Amino acid sequence: MSKRLRKPVKKEKDFSDKIIKILSQSANKAFNYKQIGANLDLDDTQSRNQIIKDLKILASQDKIIESEPGKYLIKAASQDYYEGKIDMTGRKTAYFVCAELEEDVFIPTNNLNHALDKDIVKVYVYNKRKGKKPEGEVIEVIERNKTDFVGVIDIQKNFSFVSTANPKMYTDIFIPKDKIGEAEQGDVVLVHIEDWPKKADSPFGTVVKVLGKPGEHDTEIHAILAEYGLPSEFPIEVETFAQKIDTSITADEIANRRDMRDTLTFTIDPKDAKDFDDALSFKKLENGNYEIGIHIADVSYYLEEGTILDDEAYQRATSVYLVDRVVPMLPEVLSNFACSLRPQEEKYTFSAVFEISEQAQVVNQWFGRTVIFSDQRFAYEEAQHIIETKEDTIPEDISITGESYVVAPEIVAATLKLDELAKILRRKRMADGAISFDKVEVKFNLDDAGEPQGVYFKVSRDANHLIEEFMLLANKKVAEYIGKQKKTFIYRIHDEPNEDKLIAMQTVIAKFGYKIDFRNKGDVSKSLNQLMADVNGKKEQNLIDTLAIRSMSKAKYSTDNIGHYGLAFDYYSHFTSPIRRYPDVMVHRLLQFYLDGAKSADEEVYEKKCLHCSTMEGLATNAERDSIKYMQVKYMQDHQDEEFLGVISGVTEWGIYVEIIENKCEGMVRIRDIKDDYYTFDEKQYALVGATSNDILQLGDEIYVKVKNADLVKKQLDFNFLRRNTEPKK
Repeated sequence: MSKRLRKPVKKEKDFSDKIIKILSQSANKAFNYKQIGANLDLDDTQSRNQIIKDLKILASQDKIIESEPGKYLIKAASQDYYEGKIDMTGRKTAYFVCAELEEDVFIPTNNLNHALDKDIVKVYVYNKRKGKKPEGEVIEVIERNKTDFVGVIDIQKNFSFVSTANPKMYTDIFIPKDKIGEAEQGDVVLVHIEDWPKKADSPFGTVVKVLGKPGEHDTEIHAILAEYGLPSEFPIEVETFAQKIDTSITADEIANRRDMRDTLTFTIDPKDAKDFDDALSFKKLENGNYEIGIHIADVSYYLEEGTILDDEAYQRATSVYLVDRVVPMLPEVLSNFACSLRPQEEKYTFSAVFEISEQAQVVNQWFGRTVIFSDQRFAYEEAQHIIETKEDTIPEDISITGESYVVAPEIVAATLKLDELAKILRRKRMADGAISFDKVEVKFNLDDAGEPQGVYFKVSRDANHLIEEFMLLANKKVAEYIGKQKKTFIYRIHDEPNEDKLIAMQTVIAKFGYKIDFRNKGDVSKSLNQLMADVNGKKEQNLIDTLAIRSMSKAKYSTDNIGHYGLAFDYYSHFTSPIRRYPDVMVHRLLQFYLDGAKSADEEVYEKKCLHCSTMEGLATNAERDSIKYMQVKYMQDHQDEEFLGVISGVTEWGIYVEIIENKCEGMVRIRDIKDDYYTFDEKQYALVGATSNDILQLGDEIYVKVKNADLVKKQLDFNFLRRNTEPKK
């Protein structure tokens, strides 16, 4: 006679934590010991007796309640339960971030309970006693941050798995056989998570879209967009709607506007720009002052609320500027043609017109709809040439057309005077406590196939600052005009920097001999400006610029005006770029609404829109950053045999990050690949220290490296350490 097979007894000290978890997940339901045993998949006598014993102990500790004989409920201890956000570490563990708690709560892997990065969750917090590091367990996933993921599909006989390159996505995604769609083995795909059964190791998903083969240029760019839920093209019905819009300039509409077609007007933009959403007009007045118009494309005239075109623009909320392309907020018929302030064309604009004195004081202001005629289109390089040389001839090597040409004398005079006034505005802004971040931007020379042929750096010069100051002036004055009326408006706000981040930054920059003054807000901004000036042109500039920007709070959109710390403005909005930013469109609409005498708009409605626009801006920024990383990896793939001099830009327990000086590409040298000694991470020195030699590798040290691995899919560079740079630093 065969013996009845029993499940093996699971040796547990007790089941208290698991009982708490079961009761917490069904807070209003009472359980007996049999139901708890079934939940734990335990039915042996020893385990059941332990469960009964643990239930009695927990009840005596007042952690659970015996609601009726033999049945137990979790005690309503709301102080132990919190709602907040999951922040994954990339090591399959996470931290729970909650405004109610003084510090972030560590969540071990086995306590995540299907929560993913940035999910809104309910967490039970342990170890809240003083001196103990709090830990938590996810009790409930309240809201998924995202359900669509990009990864590579591995097709088996009866099912598939998709694995992502995202280090914070700690699980692959199970795809049933009938949900694979058109995907083939090894394809990059977009998958949608449909379910995550309680006892399943992986979530269940379906293939939504095949993006292509890994490593192919278009595949990786589309993968970046898909990863952040950003579109790559317009729906056909939106394109069709846009094509049918009447974009003609009519006498009837001109009659409704201030006609400024006879005022000298021109644009200054990047050489490769296709959409020109701002222009400057210039006129000297009889009283010696200047009338300066900041004219912005009147997108809201064409983009009517409630249409499918407006809905699409709102959902996108911003254009996305990837390394090799622009994904516009508006279809090309508007962004590049009807709304674009192209030279020698009449255009509808929304304008801020100022009377400004020689001392750059605003004497009078006017806001409203206009019609303009742009006399000239400049690239920044061309305007810069005029500012530097005071000459009217643009040489062929910097001309947009590639041919030398002569600029009209009135445009030369206007450019020089605008530059003078812009410099006064900038000096005043800096004196008021504004912070100047002229961070070097990495750009690539691409061939027709999108392959990187070289790297160059974009640096702001006088011509850039000229445009920047007048755009800032318009944004500030529009916000001030509505803000002082106490009506609902959309502000671009920027809080004071996070002190903890500034202190952490101080630790790093001290390695380079710099410091920040923390005595008061004014001292912080002054010392940050001094720091930016001191590092300008130095090898550590990009690192320190990046650290400084990260120490700042993130600017965002809100109806609640707290001012803009970085610009030192009490009122600030975004009025000047409606072709590429939806908040600017809303600002135009609200401004016209109030100019027409309307009462205050619904604040709650606009705050919700602000939140959406801020979120989409963040996703676009991440996509732009990923596209640059991708292109850097691609560029370095073609330079695998070369030695590069780099500066150590980060130190961790697993290795050092190195930024190549000549092209700003950053990669990692893993600690195991540094062969001249056995190195360990010294947290206090923020350095790697050799066990035998006591040699130190720390922030700012220069070393020679060579590419070990360039992974296009992960957008990751690994370097081999060659040797230290023994030459004196310049």
